[in-house]
Amino acid sequence: MFKTRLLSGILLVIIALVTVISGGNILFATLFIISMIGLTELYKVFGIWNKAPGICGYLFAAAYYILVYAKALLPDTTDWFMLLFMAFLICMMAVFVFSFPAYRTEQILAAFFGVFYVAVMLSYVYQTRILPGGVFMVWLVFICSWGCDTCAYCVGMLIGRHRMAPRLSPKKSVEGGIGGIVGAALLGILYALAVNRWGNAGVSLLSFAVIGAAGGAISQVGDLAASAIKRNHDIKDYGKLIPGHGGILDRFDSVIFTAPIIYYLAVLL
Repeated sequence: MFKTRLLSGILLVIIALVTVISGGNILFATLFIISMIGLTELYKVFGIWNKAPGICGYLFAAAYYILVYAKALLPDTTDWFMLLFMAFLICMMAVFVFSFPAYRTEQILAAFFGVFYVAVMLSYVYQTRILPGGVFMVWLVFICSWGCDTCAYCVGMLIGRHRMAPRLSPKKSVEGGIGGIVGAALLGILYALAVNRWGNAGVSLLSFAVIGAAGGAISQVGDLAASAIKRNHDIKDYGKLIPGHGGILDRFDSVIFTAPIIYYLAVLL
């Protein structure tokens, strides 16, 4: 099991390196595919992946990605995105009303929520990559999420005593959580030193430390949120696509929450 998990992890790192370094259309297409797979995993939990609410979700997730890709060409992106989500809400309520009582309220809400939770939030990896300096900034998404997870695990194993969320994840500790945040901040500083030295990036060590700490904290919320949905529906993993890790949502649960935070902190700081 450990060997399988390790090999899968190495493969994921290689894919991340190739797609993120390439950027552009390759990264965009990869994130779109990952989003659709993740959306399918979530919709299967609620039994709507091949039904009208789920199909509406796929269509509007695809429309959202088209808008993201064409954002630079649109005169006022806020209006276009608001129009899209208003249309999505109306479409979902039309499905609910005209097929009543075929679907429960939580299924309709899950279809709407899923597009934001998976497609919209993951798209910020691409949106961070196309920012000025995004070639350096985008890696903080993975450093914060996966780095925090590793640091939290190590600290938790060494000194973890107080359970953080015992009903969701009995092995996670408060000490591990704090260690993960501190570790992500330190990794942010080390990464800043590296890109300044070898990439002439000229980035602020303090900014990267703050982004690392904030991203690490939010990544833990993302991890626990994904666990909460699984516990609510009595499932162990979202899927079996990644051997030893589960599905897309099992591996990218923290990345989903971290990506938007890194994007907006990069813009603000």
